[in-house]
Amino acid sequence: MTQDFPSSVLFCCDHNAIRSPMAEGLMKKFYGHSAYVQSVGVHNDLEIDGFAIAVCAEMGVELESHRSRSFDEMEQWGDDLSGFDLIIALSPASLRRAQELTRHFHVEVEHWQILDPSGIGNTREAKLDAYRQTRDMLVKRMQDRFGPPTETEDA
Repeated sequence: MTQDFPSSVLFCCDHNAIRSPMAEGLMKKFYGHSAYVQSVGVHNDLEIDGFAIAVCAEMGVELESHRSRSFDEMEQWGDDLSGFDLIIALSPASLRRAQELTRHFHVEVEHWQILDPSGIGNTREAKLDAYRQTRDMLVKRMQDRFGPPTETEDA
């Protein structure tokens, strides 16, 4: 591992419908209960994306039950951002929002440049390829940051 493993991680993106739920699911699959993991969006105006569900299912990651939520909803429900060790922003808008909300807390915020696949491709296969590229970018960044997966394939 390149850095200390956090006890809690929050992934964030624009809508909590593609990148951040994918990251949350992958992190849980790869590292199990090593860290408390959640995801959130700047907005909550979209449901989980079907292509994100499909490409994560290829790796045994189930996203169908994911319910999108925003930073505002998170605060309304009593989730405290200061309780996270690490917030990983997957879009510029979510980076700005995370930095704004944590400016008075001692919370590490990282920005990972991850492709938004939502507008790419004109055919189903082309769209799936774009979503696979996003998934694979997340896998690489995650393993670079946290080390090889600790959970077995059967876990």
